[in-house]
Amino acid sequence: MPRLLPPDPLLMDDHQRRVHDAIMAGPRGRVRGPLAVWLHRPGLAEHAQALGRYCRYDSSLHPSLSELAILTIAAWWRSDFEWWAHAPIAVKAGVPEAAVEAIRRGTPPELPDEEQAMVYEFATILLKSREVPDAVYARAVSLLGRDRVVDLVGVCGYYTLISMTLNVFRIPAPEDAAPQFEPQNREAE
Repeated sequence: MPRLLPPDPLLMDDHQRRVHDAIMAGPRGRVRGPLAVWLHRPGLAEHAQALGRYCRYDSSLHPSLSELAILTIAAWWRSDFEWWAHAPIAVKAGVPEAAVEAIRRGTPPELPDEEQAMVYEFATILLKSREVPDAVYARAVSLLGRDRVVDLVGVCGYYTLISMTLNVFRIPAPEDAAPQFEPQNREAE
């Protein structure tokens, strides 16, 4: 059960309505998940959705690379909603289905594309160690280029914010979506 539902559209103030309408008019075409929760704080929603629009639609990363990073983050945070939203997009963008399933299970995927392998390695190391060693950074810059490494870090950061929001406010995937991860261990309430 969600801890926080989206604001009632009939009760939104002018700022909330303006941000809501901007999201609806953009490439997403709807307001749901973390964006809906953030509307309680329209300043956050406004800026976060702009960053998300950049990370998802305007970065220098090919969609197969950004979606692979998004799935790596979603699996780390065990975010069913984020997984539900992005796993099909990742496959369509060119991430092998077997790799998607391996990431979901928490096992290293086989990625024949060296750029995809680098994105997975970089994101995984960043999540586990909260930084990236010099050798990995140098290989990433050599293979992906400086701009794509900057965008990769941005994607990882933004989708960490997304996953944290989904987990804290317990925003589930739609009811017809099968759970992809075991429920989080929660203290008795």
